Amino acid sequence: METLPTGISVLDREFGGGLPSGSVVVLKADPASQSELILERFSRPRECRYLTTVRSVDAVEEGLAGGGDGGADGTVVEGTDREDPIDDVLAAAADLPERATLVVDSVEPLEAVDRSRYGPFLTDFRRRVVNAEGIAVIHAFKGETRRNRVITEQVADVVFDLRTTATGTEIANRLIVPKFRGGAALEEPLKLKLTDTVSVDTSRDIA
Repeated sequence: METLPTGISVLDREFGGGLPSGSVVVLKADPASQSELILERFSRPRECRYLTTVRSVDAVEEGLAGGGDGGADGTVVEGTDREDPIDDVLAAAADLPERATLVVDSVEPLEAVDRSRYGPFLTDFRRRVVNAEGIAVIHAFKGETRRNRVITEQVADVVFDLRTTATGTEIANRLIVPKFRGGAALEEPLKLKLTDTVSVDTSRDIA
């Protein structure tokens, strides 16, 4: 099983070069966080199809172009059917180039469908990513109890949990990896600095 870089150097070091090909990753984050920077980094190392279910294609392309050193080459941004995006997402997974990245931003409209349909969709989606030997990143927002979220996390191979907290002196972002099927989950959180790029926050925590 080939290892594919994530585009985030600190994660690649922790994971021995990246993530196993065929992995489905769920990135959980607060809606008001800078989690889109992590998606932007995932889009960089290789060919990427970026599916937006909520934001406009123009807004996503503008965000990618403004990321760090000038944006992600080889990334194609596509919108999905706002009312029923499942077929569009499956079609994109079926057409995913070999060892490419597929970003789904965000999963909430998909999770809103009936559970009897959502479970088979996720199974089919994962199978197509495995066949392409690529990586899929599913952006999942936290908040009130999300319908079908437990199925999303159960099917996923890797779960990234970005936790953002604000104090009187700083905004702290910690990435927890509680699940890593086929690899080793992180034993402790990674403190990240999310500004216009993604880097390790080396500042000390003061109790």
